Parts: sequence; structure tokens; C-alpha cells
Amino acid sequence: MSGLLGRGGDWLQPIPAEERGKMNSSSALINALFIFVLAGFIGFEVIRRVSPLLHTPLMSLTNALDAIAVVGAIVLVGEHKSTLSTVFGFIAVVAATSNIVGGFIITDRMLKMFKSSRPAAKPAAK
Repeated sequence: MSGLLGRGGDWLQPIPAEERGKMNSSSALINALFIFVLAGFIGFEVIRRVSPLLHTPLMSLTNALDAIAVVGAIVLVGEHKSTLSTVFGFIAVVAATSNIVGGFIITDRMLKMFKSSRPAAKPAAK
């Protein structure tokens, strides 16, 4: 919708289609880069301030977010828009899947650290 709106004081006037194509390619790239940098900064700040006791639940949440990335990569591969997008999509599927598997392995190891190594006490017989 924002590509259809005008500039400055005439913001309700539509932008002609030939100008809209030129504007969208450069502004879309800038918007995507801005969102990427902002997400990276916010993610770094959030992770940095998490207490060590919350790392296991955070790891599980990260695995869930990686699952969303896998779905997006599968959609990208399935579109077959170009050979390059298919190759990048395949690389994204492999990378995100390996990240999920590694996250589950690390989470499992961390949860095993919290289990007691002592045998469980047997209940008294009546």
C-alpha cells in the first residue's frame, strides 16, 4: 500500500506505476536492510541480558523460530523463480535444519545436567 501513496503534501495522490517500480526496488532494499540490522541489534541485546537459568527455555524458543525459517526456505525453494533462488533456498533449508537439530541436541544435554545422578528412593512397603 505504501508504494501507492504520493509524496510530501500530496500523500493521497497515487504515484504513477513507472515511478513506483523505481522507488520500490531501492526503498524495499533499504527497508529490508533496516529491519535486518534492527532485528540483529534487538536479538543481541535480548540474548545478552538473559540470566543463565533461562538459557534452556530460550534455546527451545530459538528452535521454534528456526522451524519458521525452515518453512520459509521450503516455500522459497518451491517457487522455482530462478535457479539462484532455488540454490539459496536449499542452502537455507539445510542451514536452518542443522541449526534446529543442533539446538535440540544442546538443549537435551543441558536438561540432562539438571537431572540428579542419585537413584530414586524406593517407596516404603506397607
